[in-house]
Amino acid sequence: MKVKPLYDRVLVKRIEEKEQKRGGIIIPDTAKEKPMEGKVVAVGAGKVDDSGKRVPVEVKPGDRVLFGKYSGTEIKIDDEEHVILREDEILGVIQ
Repeated sequence: MKVKPLYDRVLVKRIEEKEQKRGGIIIPDTAKEKPMEGKVVAVGAGKVDDSGKRVPVEVKPGDRVLFGKYSGTEIKIDDEEHVILREDEILGVIQ
């Protein structure tokens, strides 16, 4: 299934952190925090400003981005977790 975000929205796939065991304790998946880092899968065409001009989105597919812990809307595409965010909810691009 393909999803194309509209306007200034961005589709991001979360990048899972590597699991670390310390002292033999394994944290269950339900108690782990969701990662705040992801890879941009698709972007919308951009927002329309007050004068009617389209302002393009600054991120592009393939960029690694940071976003807020509770930002966006979680969706499941082909049994994989994704997040749809507005461009202004993205905190930064990792280079």
